[in-house]
Amino acid sequence: MIRTHVSFLALAVFFGLGSAMAQSITDLDLQVHGYAAQGFLYTSHNKMFYTDSDNGSPAWTEAVINISVQPEPKLSVAVQGRYAMLGTSGNTITLDWAAADYKVNNKLGVRFGKVKTPWGLFNETQDIDQTYLWALLPQSIYDITTRNADLSHYGGVVYGRVNVGSRAGKVDYKLWGGEAVIPTSDGQFDDLNLAGNGPQNSLTYPIYGGALHWNTPLTGLMVGASDSRANQTSVLLHGGTESFAAWNNLSYFAKYEKNKVMVAAEWNRQASPGTLDLAGHPVASISTDTRGWYAMASYRLTDKLNVGAYHSQYFDRQAPLSTDRFTKDWAVSAKYNLGAYVYLKAEQHFIDGSALSLDSQRNPDPSPIYHATALKIGVSF
Repeated sequence: MIRTHVSFLALAVFFGLGSAMAQSITDLDLQVHGYAAQGFLYTSHNKMFYTDSDNGSPAWTEAVINISVQPEPKLSVAVQGRYAMLGTSGNTITLDWAAADYKVNNKLGVRFGKVKTPWGLFNETQDIDQTYLWALLPQSIYDITTRNADLSHYGGVVYGRVNVGSRAGKVDYKLWGGEAVIPTSDGQFDDLNLAGNGPQNSLTYPIYGGALHWNTPLTGLMVGASDSRANQTSVLLHGGTESFAAWNNLSYFAKYEKNKVMVAAEWNRQASPGTLDLAGHPVASISTDTRGWYAMASYRLTDKLNVGAYHSQYFDRQAPLSTDRFTKDWAVSAKYNLGAYVYLKAEQHFIDGSALSLDSQRNPDPSPIYHATALKIGVSF
């Protein structure tokens, strides 16, 4: 399995950098970008995201560096690494993605290596913190604890744009396939890891899907959909096995931008049937059938200040009737650019329900209603 992943990356490096060996740095159009951000979390009750947020926690640090070259007009090669720590989760350096991109023309291009998985409205951009307003994207769909697993896969993406007529607009398409690799440290295993039953090895499975983005004749309005699918798989735990049946991740979304205004909405369903078989315990169902959605709006008050709000909801149709079945979240946000490279984010959340963001080990009896404050300072380059 590891050899397969190395082969993908070796191909990207070979094709992208092999032709670049005789070129100068200037000819390659070498670009280095990234950001570093320090966050602070405070909650009126509960411990959020594996932090001691009920006492106020600065255990939220992230740093990203991106290096790209363009050895040929149609070919670019890039790699991005990330350090992240969120409470007791992370504190590691990971490879976000590393890919070669060959664009034949506007109608056809291909990326291969470890590539971003283009599902939903924000998945491809959630790794560029300085470009969006929110300190926390809507957790009903973009769970910060599983960001690494959701962001990318090993394989390829075929993409392009089709002009369907001046009265019908343009359609961007993306088709992808390959293998997802979920490391043992990923957030979806945190409950098991805290209990000493975490996975012995990474969870790997084939993944494939597609997305359509219709840029409508109404300037600024995009409407789209994506569906990502995975085959049956399982992972060996310390003391058992966790198994998953085939599942899919379906999203419908829309976004409107004009002048200083942005409005967006997304609906998502993830159906993931599975079982947990631990030694000394009866086989338990871990099946989920979740629905998540949000609606958001923002307004740029000045060149430096952007403000906005969103409402986000999540519920699991397979879960028993209780406040652990859902989470409803109202958030108000502000982002202020201190200069060209330094930014501040401040966000207040009003949350009802304990289905998201609260691990059961640290919150044995969670309060169903609580407030959360998220602050962030970042430097980009």
